[in-house]
Amino acid sequence: MQIAVLLFDRFTALDAVGPYEVLGRLPGARTVFVADRTGPVTTDMGSLALAATATLDEVTRPDVLVVPGGPGQIARMADARLLAWLRAVDATTTWTTSVCTGSLLLAAAGLLDGRRATSHWLALDQLPAFGALPTAERVVVDGKYVTVAGVSAGVDMALALAGRIAGDTVAQTVQLGIEYDPRPPYSAGSPHTAPTPLVAALRANPERVLA
Repeated sequence: MQIAVLLFDRFTALDAVGPYEVLGRLPGARTVFVADRTGPVTTDMGSLALAATATLDEVTRPDVLVVPGGPGQIARMADARLLAWLRAVDATTTWTTSVCTGSLLLAAAGLLDGRRATSHWLALDQLPAFGALPTAERVVVDGKYVTVAGVSAGVDMALALAGRIAGDTVAQTVQLGIEYDPRPPYSAGSPHTAPTPLVAALRANPERVLA
């Protein structure tokens, strides 16, 4: 089972690494980080890079596709070559997934037309422009398409997908192995629970998070 994780300049690290930590542990899984060219790809914070081990041309039939988000996604939404690659590999994937604003790349490729989808809460209102049906949920499954909310939700997505691929026991074993038992010290992880002034401040200046 080949799991292809897309990388592009200024992607968000946890969007890619979270699903990798879970899905890469499934029996028979082989993960490949794919980009325009092989070599290091820098994340949005600039101080970390992941190494792409294959090019777009070399990955043609992954079983699972993971598309991360990040501010670099904005420039790639008009990249004809990348959008064509997304459509081509989606034709044979078992699962096509995204984390955070990665759903906007899937939507720009026309893959979410008429489908329920989610994204980072600051970008959720951009989905309708591409025919997607925005849903303010953490994990949204519509057919073989799995989209999730911002950044940390990638781990939730990967565990849910692991259960569907390998069964609940395997998924639970992975969860226990990575000790995914979140107990955040604050209740500010959602615009519905965060202090109103904080939500307003981020809405007014989303670059603090997305760029």
